[in-house]
Amino acid sequence: MTNYLDFEKPLAEIEGKAEELRAMARANEEMNVEAEASALDKKGRELLEELYTRLTPWRKAQVARHPDRPHCRDYIKTLFTEYTPLAGDRNFADDHAVLGGLARLGDRPVMVIGHEKGHDTKSRIRHNFGMARPEGYRKAVRLMDLADRFGLPVITLVDTAGAYPGKGAEERGQSEAIARSTEKCLQIGVPLVSVIIGEGGSGGAVAFATADRVAMLEHSIYSVISPEGCASILWKDSEKMREAAEALRLTAQDLEKLGVTDRVIREPLGGAHRDRDATIAAVGEAITSMLAELDGRTGKKLVKDRRRRYLDLGSKGLAA
Repeated sequence: MTNYLDFEKPLAEIEGKAEELRAMARANEEMNVEAEASALDKKGRELLEELYTRLTPWRKAQVARHPDRPHCRDYIKTLFTEYTPLAGDRNFADDHAVLGGLARLGDRPVMVIGHEKGHDTKSRIRHNFGMARPEGYRKAVRLMDLADRFGLPVITLVDTAGAYPGKGAEERGQSEAIARSTEKCLQIGVPLVSVIIGEGGSGGAVAFATADRVAMLEHSIYSVISPEGCASILWKDSEKMREAAEALRLTAQDLEKLGVTDRVIREPLGGAHRDRDATIAAVGEAITSMLAELDGRTGKKLVKDRRRRYLDLGSKGLAA
């Protein structure tokens, strides 16, 4: 069953009518409704194209949060073989919001780390909606250290509204854990590539995405704060999220112009959730391509270039 966003309600009505006609035909074989249903299909495709060729930043944020988008676990299952999950931060606990482990991308051994939001109520609660606690970032640091020791490229898949802001997380050093993870990204002497597959929220995303190469899916977002949070601070009104989304320059297209992301990965018409297999395949191709760009570089070269990349951020200015 398709989940429709608020701005997709007219599309829901058209596709619903087409499915209703086909359901009636299945119940009564004498009915011939295919011509009418096909006309509705065509009208639906035209409306879908119209909606998605002029998405506002706020609508892109809604698409990035769509519950049916492929999540980290889906990418790991499809793109990688011989995945061996590694758990725990060797200090406090295992954080289920962060998945990570050894795997193969084709014939190449890699370390893959990512945020997992979950796909239903039970799994979302288990994974804390992709919001990592300090132990999640410390697990990531441990896995990046391991990858560095054995010369394995690191691939991170970012999809989080931000780090978990709960009392326990703050007591266990949330900000310090995020800073250590960001620092570790800058220190490892192996290729590090990151893909924003949904939401890239605040320091919780930066802690995984301070990479040599950063790619974003076409309708993903990456920002220092959520539109709602920004609106609450600037206008004291979370309902101003549309204006905040415009001002934050959080879309993949804006961030490519500003030099924050290196490439934008096209999504199927209607978003990643409408053709999950095609989306995952496109992300796999982008990861392979980004790793190929980094092949042959020494550890010192990688660290130097990565450091320079982030020192230079903002040099293009907001007029880009």
